[in-house]
Amino acid sequence: MKIIVFSAHNFEKEYLLHYANEHIITFISGPLNSDTVTLAKGHDVVSVFTNDKVNKDVIDQLSDFGIKLIALRCAGFNNVDLSHAKSKGIPVTRVPEYSPQAIAEHTMAMILTLNRKTHKAYNRVRENNFNLDGLVGFDLYQKTIGVIGTGKIGKAFSKIALGFGCKVLAFDLSKDSELEELGVRYVEFDELLASSKIISLHIPLNNNTYHLINDSSISKMQNGVVFINTSRGGLVDTKALIKALKEKKVLAAGLDVYEEEENLFFDDHSMDVLQDDDLARLMTFPNTLITSHQAFLTHEALTNIAQTTFESINSIESQNFEYSI
Repeated sequence: MKIIVFSAHNFEKEYLLHYANEHIITFISGPLNSDTVTLAKGHDVVSVFTNDKVNKDVIDQLSDFGIKLIALRCAGFNNVDLSHAKSKGIPVTRVPEYSPQAIAEHTMAMILTLNRKTHKAYNRVRENNFNLDGLVGFDLYQKTIGVIGTGKIGKAFSKIALGFGCKVLAFDLSKDSELEELGVRYVEFDELLASSKIISLHIPLNNNTYHLINDSSISKMQNGVVFINTSRGGLVDTKALIKALKEKKVLAAGLDVYEEEENLFFDDHSMDVLQDDDLARLMTFPNTLITSHQAFLTHEALTNIAQTTFESINSIESQNFEYSI
C-alpha cells in the first residue's frame, strides 16, 4: 500500500520504516490541511499527527482520492472530524496507548525541575556561579497532588506520586478501584482544586473540557499552587494562567502543551521573531517551564506508535479491520 505520512519528524522515521515492510511510504514534513491535502492523491492511507487538521474539507478531498484509512500516530483525535469521516466511509484509527509511563514520568520531571529549580542551578554552575540563593524548594513528601483524569496516563502518574510519599486526590467520571486500594482518594472537582498543592491534568480535549482551567477554576485553587499540563493545550485558558502567574496565585507552571502550538511546536523557529504574544509572555516568567510537546518522546513510545499504526494499516489491507474510533 502507498502511505503518505504528514508532519513526519526525523525522530520517528526509523521506527516507522522498521514496521513498514513492503509498504511504500512518502514522508511529508509539513502538516496536513486544506492547502496540502492534494499531496495525498495517489495514496491508499494517510497518517497524521497531533496538529494536522483533518476537517470536513480535507476529508471530502481524501474521500475523492480514494483514501482507505486515516491513521493517527497519537492518542488524541480532537483534530479530526470523526462523524464526517464516518459518513464518507473512511475509518480512523489512533494509538490509544503507546506509553503512559513516558508522559507520567515527564510530568514528574517537570514538577521536580520547577520545585528544586535544577534547570536554573544547571545554568548557574556552567557560569561558575555556585550561589544557592533563590533555589529553595519544598519536600514533595506528604504534599497533596491533585490528578485530574485517571486513565492510563493519570493512573501511571498517580502511582509515581504515591511512590514519592505524596497524598493523591483524584477527579474522574469513573473511579479506578486499584488506585483506591493504593490510597488514592476520589473527590469532587472543586475539592481537588482547593486541597491540592500540585495539580496535574491527564484528560482529553473535547467540548466539555475546553478551557477547563480558567479564571473561575484557578480562583478555587489554593495560593501558591504548582500547575502542570502534559495533556492538551486547549484545556487551559492561557490568558487566565498568565494572570494567575502575575498575581502569584500560581507558584509555578509546567506546560508540555500549548493551545496555540500548532504552527510552533516540533519545528525550529530559532531564527524567527515569535509572533505569539501569550507564549512570549509565558516564557518571561522565571517560574514557568515549557517543553515542546515532548512528554511522549521515548524509545518505547515511538516503537509502540509505529507498531500500532502499521497493525491498523495491515488490517485494512487484509480486510480484517476491527478497530475504529
